[in-house]
Amino acid sequence: MREYSYTVDRDGRVFHDGSEIVDPATLRFFLLAMTTTPEGRHLVVCQGERNWFEAADTPFVVQRVAFVGPADAAEAVELRFAGDYRERLDPATLESRAGVLYCRVRRGAFRARFGRVALQQLAPLLAERGDGPALVLAGASHPIRRRPPSGS
Repeated sequence: MREYSYTVDRDGRVFHDGSEIVDPATLRFFLLAMTTTPEGRHLVVCQGERNWFEAADTPFVVQRVAFVGPADAAEAVELRFAGDYRERLDPATLESRAGVLYCRVRRGAFRARFGRVALQQLAPLLAERGDGPALVLAGASHPIRRRPPSGS
């Protein structure tokens, strides 16, 4: 079985042998087909080939967000990843580690980190509550859990 190595930078860009992979269909496929091995490595198997992914943090980086409804009264948030892969945010999975915002994606299977642009877009919906930071959607406050810097 042939094996290939890819790297994912902090902005969610994917590289193979120093060249950036930019084809949206390929990037979407990688994100949808990715699994985690028992050793914690990220793997995509395709046509008998193993594609290994090394990430600076996580291979899932939210590059942009879009609001369902008007931004000042958004009902939901759509996460946008490399290759225009999209998924709706589950606000119950939001957490902060060492000042970085994360959530769970792919039905909780992976941790995703909010990139700089996505965080700036999300900022109008973030509020400080008496018990800590929260995401406010359609008037409902969703607390953002604070986690220690290690673990996933």
